[in-house]
Amino acid sequence: MIRTYPKGARALALLAAVALVASCGLPRPGPTKREIYAGSVLKEGDAFIVTVNPRVTRATAVLPSFGFSDAFENAGLVGSDTLSPGDTLGITIFENVKDDPLLGNSGQRVSQLQEVQVDGQGYIFIPYAGRIKAAGQTPEGLRLAITRKLDAQTPDPQVSVSRLAGDGSSVSIAGSVAAPGVYPIERPTRTLATMLAKAGGVSVDPATALVRVTRAGRTGKVWLKDLWESPALDIALRPGDQIVIEEDQRKFTALGATGSQQLVPFESETLSAIEAIATVGGLQTSAADPTGVFVFRNEPAEIANVVLSRNDLVGDQRMVYVLDLTQPTGMFEARDFLVRDGDTLYVTEAPYVQWNKTLSALTGAAGASANLANTADAFSGSN
Repeated sequence: MIRTYPKGARALALLAAVALVASCGLPRPGPTKREIYAGSVLKEGDAFIVTVNPRVTRATAVLPSFGFSDAFENAGLVGSDTLSPGDTLGITIFENVKDDPLLGNSGQRVSQLQEVQVDGQGYIFIPYAGRIKAAGQTPEGLRLAITRKLDAQTPDPQVSVSRLAGDGSSVSIAGSVAAPGVYPIERPTRTLATMLAKAGGVSVDPATALVRVTRAGRTGKVWLKDLWESPALDIALRPGDQIVIEEDQRKFTALGATGSQQLVPFESETLSAIEAIATVGGLQTSAADPTGVFVFRNEPAEIANVVLSRNDLVGDQRMVYVLDLTQPTGMFEARDFLVRDGDTLYVTEAPYVQWNKTLSALTGAAGASANLANTADAFSGSN
């Protein structure tokens, strides 16, 4: 006996396949524009949805605050020959006697004291002259002090003092610099910029380089390009200064219908939304919705209150800034709106993309259902 199935079996199989697709959902890179708006505070969500305009751009244009304090900027240049504890000196003494000199052997009129180090209290020791204060003096001042001490013991002594390379008046340079190390403060390298030049400059992109100086427990930091452009930031160095070159660590995340989805480092001091989009390859022309460009951010309360024209918000607020690139001023708004560290740039898919995915899924499901029905008919026919 041949068993037959109702003609509606194929339709039932198709409906089952459609139901299966609907229950599983369609693949996509993230929430739709409608779903983002559904999370708004106005709809009992936990995020404020804000359309970007010039007022919002001005309120959110906050950049990292870097600079040197007055204590750094008002410090005068250290004398290139000022002696400090730890410095090493070369001292030569000429005695105006033929026999029995005070310091040298018989018939030796010149005595050389090499590598005399200024101790931690700032003193040096000279035979027959005793301990002499050297720190804070110039080599000329120390020469006169030694001469006065010896003058009463040897007739008309002639003294020469030179400051050798030592670790007294020196700074350390570390981080992303061509030649890290310890450098003496000398006449050509008494300021920050000249000392960096002495160390060979930075080894990272100057546009993202930061210069940090620590002195006596206090720290100041500036952008390298600002140091080049502003003479006031080219501070005078002090013995013991610690100079570190850092690369900017700020990043933003790009997700959705962009050219690439990744964690992206900042490439300059400021980064606009349009520059951020360009950095990741722009919008996907076949998938992106230019009316659905969003920037997700945890905004400090003081900024959120200004943006929302309120004064009652406390603590960080979840903010979603909306950019519509199809508006007459949309590209200008995206050019002016600044992306900040930790932001998430998300671009939604265009509605027709989801529609195409739905049709593709339905077509695939229909084909699978037809094959299933044909298999069932063939199986029943064989019986």
